[in-house]
Amino acid sequence: MNSSSRKVGYLLVITGAIFWGVGGTVAQKLFQQYAVNVNWLVTTRLLIAGMLLLSVQYFRKDRSQILGVWKTKKTAIQLLIFGILGMLAVQYTYMASIKYGNAAVATLLQYLAPVMIIIYYILRKQTALTRQDTMTVFLALLGSFFLLTNGSFSQLSVPPLAVIWGILSGVALAFYTLYAVPLLKKFDTLVIVGWAMIIGGLALSMIHPPWKIELGTLPVEAYLYFLFVIIFGTMFAFWFYIESLQSLSPKETSLLSSVEPLAAVITTVIWLKEPFGSLQWIGAFSIIGMILLLALGKKNSAAVEVEEVKVG
Repeated sequence: MNSSSRKVGYLLVITGAIFWGVGGTVAQKLFQQYAVNVNWLVTTRLLIAGMLLLSVQYFRKDRSQILGVWKTKKTAIQLLIFGILGMLAVQYTYMASIKYGNAAVATLLQYLAPVMIIIYYILRKQTALTRQDTMTVFLALLGSFFLLTNGSFSQLSVPPLAVIWGILSGVALAFYTLYAVPLLKKFDTLVIVGWAMIIGGLALSMIHPPWKIELGTLPVEAYLYFLFVIIFGTMFAFWFYIESLQSLSPKETSLLSSVEPLAAVITTVIWLKEPFGSLQWIGAFSIIGMILLLALGKKNSAAVEVEEVKVG
């Protein structure tokens, strides 16, 4: 692998991670300033981004897989479960946490998923607790405490609903990550994630049809923010991440993608001027440290035995 292609890989994964992080902050802007409905944003984001990702697969990769994934009953059922209980659950809980709190806290809470995977593996007695796992859990708990309380035992620094949705987002991401493994061994990631987004979007459309919104009342900048969330914060972010794997190892991409929560924190604090206490910063960097520890860790750690699938 030549150095120029590796440089392109670095640029792609870092850009994609920044797009993911900033996309959450832009979604917060839509929820809190323009009162955009969470159900509508999640539905349209999933449907449009899913179709775009399948289009990339059609023109750039093995297009036969797009329909091939539906040819066996077992795989089709797995994909439907993954789309609803995995993709839709992750996207909805993450966006709900942003709506009731902010993008910084929502993103960091979602990144607690590896700790939940560690606990799952240990309870299933599929692996023994390692030093790395112990340090991972410690950093996650320490980071969560400071992030959510700013060091005060008497009150939360973010609304309770934001915390609940954020923790549920971590649980959903843990399930999403574990359940995706057998599907990804058979089909390209773009196919699985693209279809999962469409399935999740169609399922939520039954509850909240995407056409039921008064778009005419929104200013032009709201439309631009909406397009950013879908095009850059979802489609390009995921595409860039996948393309970076052509020149970088999964460990390198995992390490560099830790820029995502940092981008979410910085843009939330600077652009949206959300208050963020000094101890919350310590909590944020503790969780980012946990991510780096996992990215640099050994394969015998429970949390790094699972193939990573980005969701944005």
